[in-house]
Amino acid sequence: MSEKLFTVKEVSLNNNCPECYSTKGLKLTFKQKYIETKLSKSVTPEISTEMQCDVCSTIIYPVSWTEAIERVYDYQFKAFTPKKSSTKLKKLAWGLMAITLAIILTIGFLLVKNYL
Repeated sequence: MSEKLFTVKEVSLNNNCPECYSTKGLKLTFKQKYIETKLSKSVTPEISTEMQCDVCSTIIYPVSWTEAIERVYDYQFKAFTPKKSSTKLKKLAWGLMAITLAIILTIGFLLVKNYL
């Protein structure tokens, strides 16, 4: 099983970076969790956010956010629409279900015909 985060939306912010005070490099990224197993692929409703400054190459943690950054974050989070949660079965899962169904139908047919 592997869990990954994939980027759904990236927003450039005009706020001052709390580290270098630049107004051009602040970026807010929304990521969603993706789980892949041998039998299925799933997009979960779990959302992760990350803010970073491209000018000073630092991750900006919520502890150092200003009020203005918090307001912009809240607005962007409310405006964000994540991808729908979904699960898709792989070929292996479909094959196992088909084999199981065939075995059940065969046993049922043999019971009806009194072979067992």
